[in-house]
Amino acid sequence: MVEDLVIAAVVVVVGGGTAALVPFIRSRRRELPPGTAEDRGAGTLERRPGRSHTAAPPESTAPPETGAPAKPGASAGPAVAPGAPVQPGAPVQPGAPTQPAAPGVPAEPTDLAQVPGAVLEKPPPSAGRLVRLRGRLARSHTAIGSVLLNLLSTGQLDEQAWEEMEDTLVTADMGVGPARQLIDKLRTDVKVTGSRDQGDVRGLLRADLIGMLGVDLDRSLHLAPHGDRPSVVLVVGVNGTGKTTACGKLARALVGDGRKVVLGAADTFRAAAVDQLQTWAERVGAQVVRSDREGADPASVAFEAVNVGIQQGADTVIIDTAGRLHTKTGLMDELGKIKRVIEKHGTVDEVLLVLDATTGQNGLRQARVFAEAVDVTGIILTKLDGTAKGGIVVAVQRELGVPVKLVGLGEGPDDLALFDPDVFVDAILG
Repeated sequence: MVEDLVIAAVVVVVGGGTAALVPFIRSRRRELPPGTAEDRGAGTLERRPGRSHTAAPPESTAPPETGAPAKPGASAGPAVAPGAPVQPGAPVQPGAPTQPAAPGVPAEPTDLAQVPGAVLEKPPPSAGRLVRLRGRLARSHTAIGSVLLNLLSTGQLDEQAWEEMEDTLVTADMGVGPARQLIDKLRTDVKVTGSRDQGDVRGLLRADLIGMLGVDLDRSLHLAPHGDRPSVVLVVGVNGTGKTTACGKLARALVGDGRKVVLGAADTFRAAAVDQLQTWAERVGAQVVRSDREGADPASVAFEAVNVGIQQGADTVIIDTAGRLHTKTGLMDELGKIKRVIEKHGTVDEVLLVLDATTGQNGLRQARVFAEAVDVTGIILTKLDGTAKGGIVVAVQRELGVPVKLVGLGEGPDDLALFDPDVFVDAILG
């Protein structure tokens, strides 16, 4: 430090002023070893005791590993775990060899279960979730069940009372046709039994509501592998319905049931969706197949995901697709292409359409167009806890002839449940 001050004074005197001191300070700073601003004595020439005063040697390029030749002029990068993505522009550690990726080969899927130090969650099994979450249907209970039961229990079932009940169901997005059919059936049952007892009336209403939900519909999810080939689930829907979240929650539920899952991030037009899917996978150790390039061909990502599922012996492959407006013909045609490409590996076992329960009749229009494009096999009805319009379950099934198989009842990671008509009706009626 003293030596530097003496030299600085000489520079000022000989050089004719403080202006000559600036080049000297810059030259001395260049000699400081790299470190934090605190280590360098930010804004001064001070150095901490014990630090070397020699300039740091330039970084050297480490030789490539034996049997893995490096490209000419390429510098070595940090060693990474197999399948872990490398961020471009990350700092390079001197002397650490790396294996160069072959050009044109898609990035390997990330398997978090193989990453040292990764903390994996253990999701609960999917069975019985709707029973535990029935309290989330309180809004539909207040708007539908309590109103109907109050009207039925008064003992004054005149024409105005029946019209009020029908209006209640229509307001709950059940639709005019189904609402009128339910009220006509209930009106007949009450007249035949002649009972005004609240328990008896509730039983009649419960039976008629369950009948409207279609107890004969097959709500099973076909998620079991076929020999050496995994089950393939294609998830479709418009943006904002909770589609990518539904993919992550479904994968989590399957892992909780002891299944091995591969996720395909085929929503390549929205980087946030790919990262979101990656986050869901990291929580439970599922594999993710994604493209390194934004805007890549979604069909190729879906094809590769199924291929990885076959190679890894996965039970189920879930493909998240780009959200699209049902009014855009070109984007809808692309869904058909993805399905055809996947079918080169085998059949697509489930095509699940994600609908937002709060959108009402607009959701029915979406469902109609998607069903024509990709043969929807089931509905995932999200945000059902945030609406009093539980009648949408009846309406969408009547419109498509396709069952509601899963319902979202909250923002928690384990709030996706298999739909059960009996439990749903009991929750509405209270």
